[in-house]
Amino acid sequence: MPLYQRVYSWGKKQLDQLWVDVAELADTLRTDPKASHFIGSLVLASSPDSGTIGIQKYLVVDGQQRLTTLTLLLAALRDHLYEVGDVERAQGIDAQYLINVYDAGKPHKVEPTQADRDAYSAVLGRSPSAGGEDNIGEAYRFFRSRIAAADDPDDPHDLALIEAAVVRGLALVVVTAEPGDNAHRIFESLNNTGLRLTQSDLLKNYLFMRLGDRAATVYANVWVPLEKRLDADNLELLFWLDLVQTDERAKQSDTYIGQQRRLEQLTTAEQIEAEVLRVAKLGDVLATILNPEGEPHPEVRRRLTRIRAWGSTTAYPVVMQILARRAAGTATDDEVAAALTILESYFVRRIVIGRATANLNRTLLDAVGHVSAAERVDVGLRDYLSRGRKYFATDKQVRDAATSVAFYWQGRAAQKKLILQWLEESYRPKEIVSLDPRHLTIEHVLPQTMTPAVRATLASSLAPGADVDLEHERLVHTLGNLTLSGYNSELSNKHFDEKRELLAKSGVAMNLEIAKSATWGPTEITARGERLAERIIELWPGPDEKLVGPGDEPSTIRTQVAAIVAAIPAGRWTTYGDVALVASTGAQALAQIITTYPMANAWRVLQSGGAVSPGFRWSEPGRTDDPRDVLEDEGVTFGADGRADAAQFIGAEELAAEAGLDVDEATVAAWRARSHGTGSGGSKVTPLRLARREFFRKVREAGLAGAPHVAGWRTPPLHYWYDVAVGDSRCHISLQVITHTKTLRAMLWIVNDMELFEALHSRREAIEADLGFTVEWDPMPEHNASKLEVTRPGDILDDAEVPELVEWFVEKADAFAKVLPAYLADV
Repeated sequence: MPLYQRVYSWGKKQLDQLWVDVAELADTLRTDPKASHFIGSLVLASSPDSGTIGIQKYLVVDGQQRLTTLTLLLAALRDHLYEVGDVERAQGIDAQYLINVYDAGKPHKVEPTQADRDAYSAVLGRSPSAGGEDNIGEAYRFFRSRIAAADDPDDPHDLALIEAAVVRGLALVVVTAEPGDNAHRIFESLNNTGLRLTQSDLLKNYLFMRLGDRAATVYANVWVPLEKRLDADNLELLFWLDLVQTDERAKQSDTYIGQQRRLEQLTTAEQIEAEVLRVAKLGDVLATILNPEGEPHPEVRRRLTRIRAWGSTTAYPVVMQILARRAAGTATDDEVAAALTILESYFVRRIVIGRATANLNRTLLDAVGHVSAAERVDVGLRDYLSRGRKYFATDKQVRDAATSVAFYWQGRAAQKKLILQWLEESYRPKEIVSLDPRHLTIEHVLPQTMTPAVRATLASSLAPGADVDLEHERLVHTLGNLTLSGYNSELSNKHFDEKRELLAKSGVAMNLEIAKSATWGPTEITARGERLAERIIELWPGPDEKLVGPGDEPSTIRTQVAAIVAAIPAGRWTTYGDVALVASTGAQALAQIITTYPMANAWRVLQSGGAVSPGFRWSEPGRTDDPRDVLEDEGVTFGADGRADAAQFIGAEELAAEAGLDVDEATVAAWRARSHGTGSGGSKVTPLRLARREFFRKVREAGLAGAPHVAGWRTPPLHYWYDVAVGDSRCHISLQVITHTKTLRAMLWIVNDMELFEALHSRREAIEADLGFTVEWDPMPEHNASKLEVTRPGDILDDAEVPELVEWFVEKADAFAKVLPAYLADV
C-alpha cells in the first residue's frame, strides 16, 4: 500500500458484514460449489520498485481495506487451525495466501501502509503482541472470535468451507493501470459520489420501464397508494421480505440484484403489471405488521402488537409468510393467531434460558420455507422450531432456568421488561395495568448492592458457614427476584421490611403478591421463580417435545465461551466472572470449560482482582510454562502483590461487543457498577480513564482561557473523547485521545447529514486556507456520519508532552469554532 493510502480503518460494522457474507457463502458452498459473492473492484498500478528479478509488485490504488481485512481473516483462521492441532492446513494458508515463503526475506503477500506494518507483521508473524487494540489487532481478534464460534465439533468441514469461501468464492473486478494510465482518475471514477438511488428506486424504475403504455395508469392507481402506505425504507424492506419468501439466503443488501434476476423471467407487460399488483398486496401485509392497530381480528392484532413491541425485524420474514398465507386463503385467523403466539413464545423462552440471539436470524429465515409448505401455518412453525438446535426451550428447561439463569442479564433490556409486563398482564387479564408501562422499570427485590442490614438478613436465611456473597450472586438476578416498579429510586437498596410497605401500595399485581411474604430470601425467591416458570409455561406454549432431540448443550456453551475468550486483546486480561456473565453461565462452570478444552487466550482469564488462578491448567498436553510469563510477554504488567495492572482490564461490556453478542450494554454496565464501582458511562474506573479525564480537565482550563470562539467547555468525562459545541446542532467539535496508538485527533463531526458534508467539501480549499491547516475529509457513509479531521502523534501519559498537546487541542478547537460557523450558515 503506498504512503498516501489511509491507515487501516475498518470497524466492527464492516467486519460484521464481511463475516456474515463469508459465513453465508460458506453455507451455500455445501450445495453449490460454484457459488460466489461480489465484493467490488480492486485497482492496481505497477509499483515503481518492481524489478525484472523477484516478485512482481503492484501498488493498491483502491481496495486496500478489503485486501488487508481478508488477509487478517486468513491469519486468524491459520492461528485457529494451529490451536486445534491442524498444523498442515495452517501452514498451507501461510504459504498460499499470506507469506512468500520461498522468496528472500519471506515478504508478506499484502503489505499495508507504513503506519500499520508493525501491528500487521505481529499478526502474520504470530508474535505475542498480535491482536492489540489498534484497528489491525481488533480485526484479527474479531475473526479469531467468530472462527472459534463457528467451529462446530460435530462438523468436520465447517472451517474448510470458510477457507473456500474466502479464497475461491469472493469475486472481485481487478483493474490494472498500465504505466501510462492515470490510476487516480480510475479511482475517482469508481468512487464517484452523489445522491445514490435506493434499491427500491432502482426496482421501481426497472418495473415501470417494462410496463409500456400501462405505466402511467399502474403508477397512479397502484404504486402511489403503496408509497403512501410505506416510506422509502419500508418499501425497500418490502422487496427484501418478498425475496426471502422464496430465497431465505437473500441478503438485504442484494435485494435489487435478487429481484431483478427473478423479474427477468417475466416477458410481457401483463406479467409485469400483475407483479406490481402482487407487490402492492404484500405492501398491505407489511403495513399491518408495522401498524397492527388496523388488524380486525383481536387476537391477531394483540400478537402483532407484541411482535412489533419486541423491536426486532428478524421476525418479519416469517410473520410476512404467515399473513400472506391468510391473504391467499390458506390459513384461518385462528391458525394465524396460534402461529404468532408460537413465535412470541419462541422469543420469550429463549431469553428465559439465556439463549436470546444464538443463530436467531438464520433460524427464522429458514422458517419461511417451512411455513410456506406446511398444511397449517401454526403446526408447521411449531414443528420446525422443535427440531434441531433451535433453542426452543422445553418446559423442563424453563423450570430449571427460572431458578438458576441470571434473567436480568439476558437479551435486551426492553425485551426483558416486556416479558415481565406480559406476565403482569396475565395476573389481571381483564384490566389494564394501572401504571403506565413507560414509567415502570425492572426492580430487584433482594437489592443488587447489599447494605449491612440486607447482608445480615440474607445470612440469617442461609445454612451456617454459607458464602453470603456467592448466594447473593446466585439469586439476585434470577427471575424470581425481579419485578416491575415505578418506585425504583425509592426502593433502591432498602431492607425488605421497608420495601414491603411500598410494594403493598403498588398498582402492579405481582408486587402485591411479593408484599404478602414476611421475609425475602432463597426460599421465597426460588418459590416465586418456580411459580413464574409455571405461568410462562401456561402463557407461552413450548415445542413439540416428541420432536426435540437431546442436543449438545455443553458443546454450545463451549463454542460461545471460546468465541468470547478469543476476543480478548493481547496485553489485556479479564476475569472468570466477566466471561461467565457474557456467556450466561456460572463462573465455576466456566473455569472448568476453560481448563478442559483448548481455546485461544485462555491464560488471559484471571481471578477477580487480576491474580492468576492457582487452579489454572493448560489444555495442551505437556505444557507447563507459567501463564504469568506468557501474559508478561504479551505486555501485561503485574504488581508486587501478583495482580495484573487494572488499567489493562477488559470487562464484560467490551467482551460482549468484541465477540459480537447481543448483550444489553445498560444491564452489563449496571452489573459493573454494582460489582466493581464505575465512573461515567458505566465502565470500570481505571488509572487510564482517570488520566484521560485529568488531561481533558487541563484542556478545558486552557480552552476557557485561550479559545474565545468555543461557546462552552463542559466538565470532562472519563471517555477517550471530549465534545464541545460549534454553535450548530448538525455537528460538533470532538477531541479524541487514542492512547494505545499515541494519537490525538481533532475533528468536526457531522451527524447524518451528507448534504452538509458535501457542501463544505465543495469549498474545501477556502476552508483549509481559513483554518490554516489541511484536514482529512472522510464521508463515512457506513456510520451515517462524516468528519473533517486533523491528527498528530502524542502521548498524554508523558508529563513532558502534556502542555504541548493541550495547546494543540485548544488551538484546533478554536480554529474550527472560528472558521466553520460562517460556512455552516450558508448551507
